[in-house]
Amino acid sequence: MKAGNRGFTLMEVLVALVVMTVGMLGVAVLYVEGMQLNRTSIYRTLAVSLAADMADRIRANSRVPVAYSGTGPGVDNGCVNGPACSPVEQAQDDWFRWLGNVQDYLPSGVEAEIDVEALGDMNRYQIILRWPETGQPLPVTYTLPMQL
Repeated sequence: MKAGNRGFTLMEVLVALVVMTVGMLGVAVLYVEGMQLNRTSIYRTLAVSLAADMADRIRANSRVPVAYSGTGPGVDNGCVNGPACSPVEQAQDDWFRWLGNVQDYLPSGVEAEIDVEALGDMNRYQIILRWPETGQPLPVTYTLPMQL
């Protein structure tokens, strides 16, 4: 090699390209993983908000705890901004409207359930939401316990 010739050999350039390619693939994998975790975070935030919404509905109509028990689906009987409803009718309407929101905001395949357990003069509620998450064999579950 002459003293005046300087630069990179073809082998050095190829090694540099391989190193950069591996680094860029790592960045792409991190980006995709971040997007998936962001989606999961959004669903969890929505589940917390939806469960709190049902908890507020139960607090407002706590005279008929058994009417909220189960998996819905409730009845659209127009209790919102409509005629006065009995507590049971209000519970059915709450279930109907709430389940519609759950199905609108969480992924398809979502399941909603409310367990009610009588504890003397109080009741223990568990508002449970389950939905499938991409890449996970078991559904994600959010449970909001409360007592009234």
